[in-house]
Amino acid sequence: MGPDNALGGATPEGHTQRLPVIEREPDPAEFDQSASAAAYEPVPVLEAGSGGRAGRFWSPRRVPAALLALVALGATGLLLYDIAAVRADHSAMRWRRELASQLADRPLDNVWVLVGAGVAMALGLWLLILACTPGLRALLPMRRDSADVRAGLDRDAAALVLRDRAMEVSGVQSAKVRVGRSKVAVRAVSHFRELDDVRTDLDAALGAGIRQLGLAGQPGLSVRVGRPAKKR
Repeated sequence: MGPDNALGGATPEGHTQRLPVIEREPDPAEFDQSASAAAYEPVPVLEAGSGGRAGRFWSPRRVPAALLALVALGATGLLLYDIAAVRADHSAMRWRRELASQLADRPLDNVWVLVGAGVAMALGLWLLILACTPGLRALLPMRRDSADVRAGLDRDAAALVLRDRAMEVSGVQSAKVRVGRSKVAVRAVSHFRELDDVRTDLDAALGAGIRQLGLAGQPGLSVRVGRPAKKR
């Protein structure tokens, strides 16, 4: 019996099948076993689709853009109205007179001037970051097989699928799965069997599950297995 039979395998239909377990030293290139976690660098077993690069989905951000446009339009319109009123020999609005007086009296190194400048800079930087980043962090892009079709998988849905996979492993009492863009973190509680055996089976089952999700970029896997808390 070869070393490949030492782990629980995945059938072609996607169901986890228990195979006889043989004690062997784990391959460091495949799994990095330790007393607290098991992690590995995923090997891309799925061939890249012919539909092109599967980048992240961009958020339309219609509501923030509309609110910002309305605020900017209101402020600009109010300022233009006040300037036109002054040109027509009317007095400027009180807020503009107060602002001009404060700016004339306060030096540039004044605390309130520096605070206002910092807030304005932080707001502008935040808007630039929003404009340059895709957003939709909860949506993971999937592998593209067609140039006309783009698909995404919600992180919560992916976590639910992987959690069901983890609960199929013998000895797992409960499991919590958190799916990130580059890493899947799993915390499992085992009420019987050796923790190393449970962790090894979880590595095999969840590794196969991650590959079957069809994501464009396969995340790494981190598994932690512990015992239930003792009741006092």
